Amino acid sequence: MGVKIAIGGKGGVGKTTVCAVWARLFAEDGFDVLAIDADPNTNLALAFGIDSSQTGEPLIKMKQLIAERTGTTADAVGAYFKLNPEVSDLPEKYQVKLNGVKLLVLGGITQAGAGCACPEGAFLKALLTHTILQRQELVLVDLAAGVEFMGRASIQGIDALVVIAEPGRRSIETANNIAKMGQQLGIKTVAAIVNKITDAAQAETIKSQLTMPVLANINYIPAVQDADLRNKPAFEVGGELVNQLRQARNELTSLIERKE
Repeated sequence: MGVKIAIGGKGGVGKTTVCAVWARLFAEDGFDVLAIDADPNTNLALAFGIDSSQTGEPLIKMKQLIAERTGTTADAVGAYFKLNPEVSDLPEKYQVKLNGVKLLVLGGITQAGAGCACPEGAFLKALLTHTILQRQELVLVDLAAGVEFMGRASIQGIDALVVIAEPGRRSIETANNIAKMGQQLGIKTVAAIVNKITDAAQAETIKSQLTMPVLANINYIPAVQDADLRNKPAFEVGGELVNQLRQARNELTSLIERKE
């Protein structure tokens, strides 16, 4: 069975870029890769350099599909629904293949207070649980920003949780909170990547404040930001970024192997 990796962090820290680059790196090494966009702000497709319109509507917005699978009706409020809907056929049906990577745009719940106690929450949890526990691919999950998603316990069973942090107190605090929740869920390997570093002293300061091992310090690279503006994948223009993330990926796989 393939390795399952979830990537989280505060909004804007670069977790989607890391997910896209790692997906390409694993695919180039011959792995069967399934990348899942589980962020309500679904832009993982953009990180691969394609318009989100090419991937279709996120599954979490397909109200009729969710109603059928959970045994309720679209827009139902306070109705009974299946907590474990059948979802095993959906990845093949809705995934898009690009650059050797299979991309599944799941999306996330956006309305306030909507946890697992709703058809959308049950559907989201069932699909993530299926991909993590039953799929044979190497799975990378781009999580929703912040810590709320962790509270739904939708990623139990993953092999590693990687938290992205950037220079800033709020980013570091969010990273530590996500790491703590991941450890409480029983995730064996929890580690960080520090992104947008401008000098070595800054990297050491951030490292001293994080409560988990740091896989890599990624420099701030203007070319990556420029690529995003031109809708170009960072993998194809950020040579320095790709090299640093390749080293981080290798360090992570070593950590996972040591924990097995």
